[in-house]
Amino acid sequence: MEYSIRSGALRSHRWNLVIIDDIMYMAMDQREATLFFQLIHQLNEQSSLILMSNRSPDEWTEVVGNQGMMTAILDRLLLGVEAIHMNNESHRL
Repeated sequence: MEYSIRSGALRSHRWNLVIIDDIMYMAMDQREATLFFQLIHQLNEQSSLILMSNRSPDEWTEVVGNQGMMTAILDRLLLGVEAIHMNNESHRL
């Protein structure tokens, strides 16, 4: 299922686990970065998150283009997390 922040689905449901694949794959404009920040802010304390990306968090500022916004997003994401870095080849078919 796909939900948008504006649909209210994130506010009306309590999700135990949210998985976001291919995060930071494409550049975000300011509006998209703001929506992503709001999503992370809403989910941060109420859900477990799994994020998958082919870029390291060090490269995410390039994609977002706003260091302040990216710092705020990473602050919320990296607080009390267990990061698993896999530098292997992709296992997708």
